[in-house]
This record gives sequence, structure tokens and C-alpha cells, in this order.
Amino acid sequence: MVSLTARGPGLLLDRDGVINEECHYLHRPEDAILVPGAAQAIAMVNRLALPVAVVSNQAGIGRGHYGEPEYQAVTRAIAAMLAEHSAHIDAWYFCPHLPDAGCPCRKPRPGMLLAAAGDLGLELGRSVMVGDNQSDLEAGRAVTARTVLVRTGYGQAVEAALAAQGRELADHITDSLATAIPFILAALAPQGGQQDRPRQARDQARR
Repeated sequence: MVSLTARGPGLLLDRDGVINEECHYLHRPEDAILVPGAAQAIAMVNRLALPVAVVSNQAGIGRGHYGEPEYQAVTRAIAAMLAEHSAHIDAWYFCPHLPDAGCPCRKPRPGMLLAAAGDLGLELGRSVMVGDNQSDLEAGRAVTARTVLVRTGYGQAVEAALAAQGRELADHITDSLATAIPFILAALAPQGGQQDRPRQARDQARR
């Protein structure tokens, strides 16, 4: 159970391409496959009693490819797979709207992150947002969270596109949620939120 007596840091995760393998308009539980090491990484944060929330754009609902019941079925399947590794998500948030709907919750807008902060008692400036899309990084930056780009999902293509544009939206770029853990734990440590934002760092594992 997350305590709301005082605000503190937390971990904010995109879902598809970060926790589970990217699957175009994922809507069947049997198609949900965890990214290797993701469950173990989440369990490490769980053991520190820090909140973990998922913030996910689900425009497939708005486009009519599947409905909220299908989304919830996939969520339950992912939660069950995480539980097999003693990992859990404290709160799940999703936006079903299309990009042109102007919804304040659809990333890159920070509505879901703000909702998580209110529900879980997060100090967003000391929290970490992990994603595989530019919109994830922009949402994190909008609330002054530390941002991590993982190369799973769409991340490798996003890394190349941002480099071509000369844009630095990520505080850390690495192969996966599992390899991001050292950066995440350092950022979520009590002193992590008090340090100056570091220059963009890249994990060179696949360079």
C-alpha cells in the first residue's frame, strides 16, 4: 500500500514497448509478452516501497480497433505476468482519445502524470518517466521529471530521429527498462531529486 502522508518520488512507465513487447494495437491478452527483464526491474523499485504507475496512450480505442474491456483484459494479463516475478503496478492510467482530440491526458500532455501524482502522492520533479516515444519524454519534461528513453519498442527509431534533429529530451538513453535500473534508482534516491539535472547520458552497450 502506498502511503500518501508525504510526497515523494515515483516511477512512471509507458506500457507498450517498455513493459511489454510492442504489438500493433495490442488488444488480446494472449499477445502480451513482457520485455525481458522488465518485471524484475519493476520488482526492484517495488522493494523500495516507491510507487510505480503506468501512463499509456491507447488511441486504438478511439479508432475503434478495440474497446475498454479488451484494454482491461490485457492490463490484467500483464499484471498477472508481473506478479509471477513479485512485481506490481500501483496505478494504471490510459488515454483512449485520438491525437487531434485535444485531450489533456494524451501524452505529450501531462494529464496522466498529474493524475498519478495526485493519486499516489508523487513529487513529479523527483520522479522518473520511462518511455519509447518522443511523447513520453515530452510529457515527463512538462512536469520536470527525469526522462529515460529505452530502445525497446519504438525507442531505437526515436533515438535516431531525435539525434538527427539535435534534440535532447532524454536524461538517459539505454537498451531497456532493465538496463535503465541503475539510473532510475540513483534518480529516485533521497538525494536524487536535489541534484542538478545531468547532461544527457547514453548507455553504450549496443554502440
